[in-house]
Amino acid sequence: MRFQHILKSIEKKFIGGGRVQLMKITNRSTLENQAFTKRLWKDLKINKLVYLMALPVIVYYLLFHYVPLAGVSIAFQDYNAFKGFLGSEWVGFMQFNDFLTSPYAFRVVRNTFLLNVLEILFGFPAPIILALLINEVRGKIFKQSVQTLSYMPHFISLVVICGMTVDFTASTGLINDIASWFGVESQNLLMKKEFFRTIYVSSGIWQHIGWGSIIYLATLSTIDPGLYEAASIDGAGRLKKMLHITIPALIPTIIILLIMRLGHIMSEGFEKIILLYNPLTYETADVIASYVYRRGLQEANYSFGA
Repeated sequence: MRFQHILKSIEKKFIGGGRVQLMKITNRSTLENQAFTKRLWKDLKINKLVYLMALPVIVYYLLFHYVPLAGVSIAFQDYNAFKGFLGSEWVGFMQFNDFLTSPYAFRVVRNTFLLNVLEILFGFPAPIILALLINEVRGKIFKQSVQTLSYMPHFISLVVICGMTVDFTASTGLINDIASWFGVESQNLLMKKEFFRTIYVSSGIWQHIGWGSIIYLATLSTIDPGLYEAASIDGAGRLKKMLHITIPALIPTIIILLIMRLGHIMSEGFEKIILLYNPLTYETADVIASYVYRRGLQEANYSFGA
């Protein structure tokens, strides 16, 4: 009897205490939720115009970014537009298996990766070099003229840029006219698969080099002129000033932009690819996006495209 009395005492002490503690935690949580709700409504009343301004953006993302996520389910179906989401047959991972076992899977993944790597190797440093060169120019009129001319291609429509590229690389285009001066036989360069990557990357550099240099020029404008003056007193030339003052000031910006660019290393826009490639250059030009475009939209295989 005494032993049972001890057990009941222990049970009352710990279990009862635990219940009290749980009730305290629950009450505290309820009070915190009520306080948060009260603060939220108070903030909504005070900043109602700010929330009203943010409402269109919130609605936009809900309608065009979150609601369409439901459509991803067709990737696991044999989707039929007449039957809809609910009526189409579920096929599991058949579409994924179809892509991964196709002879084109490795090709499109390889091309996507290589084009991005080439753009990083050659396209990423180009605006940095241009910004450094413009920064060293002392003539104000010449400096502004170079900046304006380098910015202009960025504002030209991509369709127009691709049309110009097609004309320049045609057998009767500007590039072949220049090459003929050195005895090179004229040929349509976009019909040669070995030239596609070079044309794609170089045309991208020409279009975006000026616009990309803006952020680096803005960073260079924040450098203290006293650093250059001190370097001149110490006998540093323009090259040493660039190596020891200008480039170190750019390094934080370069690192941030490089990290952001690496995040898109497996994504390549299909618009420019589709405007420039043809069946003769699929071997080096076809990327994931263009392949999905042909299989998903042109062949109306929406499940595979998803």
